[in-house]
Amino acid sequence: QVHLVESGGGLVQAGGSLGLSCAASGSTFSNLGMAWFRQALGKEREFVAYISRSGAFGTVTYYADSVKGRFTISRDNAKNTVYLQMNSLKPEDTAVYYCAARMSLGLTYHSHDYDYWGQGTQVTVSS
Repeated sequence: QVHLVESGGGLVQAGGSLGLSCAASGSTFSNLGMAWFRQALGKEREFVAYISRSGAFGTVTYYADSVKGRFTISRDNAKNTVYLQMNSLKPEDTAVYYCAARMSLGLTYHSHDYDYWGQGTQVTVSS
C-alpha cells in the first residue's frame, strides 16, 4: 500500500509559477513510476507529466504537449517526494492536480493504469 499526499497548490496570476510536492509512504519509493494528472471542473482527468523509477542511467520524464517547456517533474528518492514545478502558468492550467504512483514499469498516460492516488490539490490561475 502506498499513501500519497500532495501539497503546494494555491492561487497564482497568469504568467506566474507554482511548485507542487507529493510525499509518498508505505513502499520503496524509488521503485515507483510517478505521475501528475489534473482535472478541471467538468472535464476528464488528464495526464500532465511522468517520471520513471530510478534506474542505472537515472530517470526518464514525459510531458503532455500542453505543458511541455513550462512544467518540470522531478523526484527526490531520499525524501520520498515527487515534485511538479509549473512556470508560465495559464488560466487553462486551473485544475485539481493529483499525484499518482505506478508499480509496473513503463510510461502510461491512462489514469486507470496507476495504482495509487493522492487526494489532490487545487491550482487556480487567474487572468
